[in-house]
Amino acid sequence: MVLLLAVEGGYRLGVYRLRRSDQEYGPHVLALATATMGLLALILAFTFGLAATRFEARKQAVVDEANAIETTYLRAGLLPGDRGHKVRDMLREYVELRLDAVRLGNVEQALRRSEELHRELWKEAEAAARDQPSSTAVALFIESLNRAIELHATRVKVAVRGGIPGVLWAALFVIAVLNLAAVGYHAGLVRTRRSPTVATLVMGLSIVLMLIADLDHPQDGALRVSQQAMFDLRRTMGTMGD
Repeated sequence: MVLLLAVEGGYRLGVYRLRRSDQEYGPHVLALATATMGLLALILAFTFGLAATRFEARKQAVVDEANAIETTYLRAGLLPGDRGHKVRDMLREYVELRLDAVRLGNVEQALRRSEELHRELWKEAEAAARDQPSSTAVALFIESLNRAIELHATRVKVAVRGGIPGVLWAALFVIAVLNLAAVGYHAGLVRTRRSPTVATLVMGLSIVLMLIADLDHPQDGALRVSQQAMFDLRRTMGTMGD
C-alpha cells in the first residue's frame, strides 16, 4: 500500500509541476529515475544475498548441533556409574527444549533452561574428570560436550540474535519509496496514463521484500528452517535408550 501511494503521490506531483512550470525536462527525469532504480536493485541484491546467507547458516547450524549432541549422547555411555544415565536424561530434555522453542515460540524461556542444562551437564563433566582424571573416555565426553555448547552459542547468535540490521531495512524501504515516487513523477510529467505495468512493478518489489523478510525470520514466515535433524536425533535417542 505504501509503495502504491508513493507512485500515486509522485504522479500527482508530476502533473502539478507540469502545470506550474515548463522547465522540467522529461528525459532528464527519466534518467534520474533509472539511476535510482539501479541503486534500488543494488541494495535489493545485497540484502537478499545477506538474508539467503543467514538462512543457509541457520540450516547448517541445526545439522551441526544435532550431530554434536548425538556424539555427546553416545559418549555419555562411557561415563562411570549412573552419571551417564543422568547426562543422557538431560540431553533428551535439551533436545525437547530445542524443538518446543520452534514449535511453541517460547524462545527466551527455552534459552534460559538450555543454559541451566549446560551448567548441570558441565558439573557432571567436572565430577567425572575429578573421579577419573586420566580417563580417555571422560576426555572424549568433555570434548564433545564443549563442542555442543559452542554450537548452541553459535546457533543463538545466527538464528535468534542475528538478522538484517534495522538501519539496512530502513534504507531499503526509503529508497524503494523514493524510486517509485520518481517513476510516478516522470509519468505525471509526460502525461502518461496510469499503466497496469506500474502495479506489476509494485507487486514484484513487494514480493521480493516479503521474501527477504521471510529469509531473515525463517520461523515466522512461509520459509522455515527444517528441524528434521533434531527430530531424527530425538528418534535415535529413543531407540538407543540408556
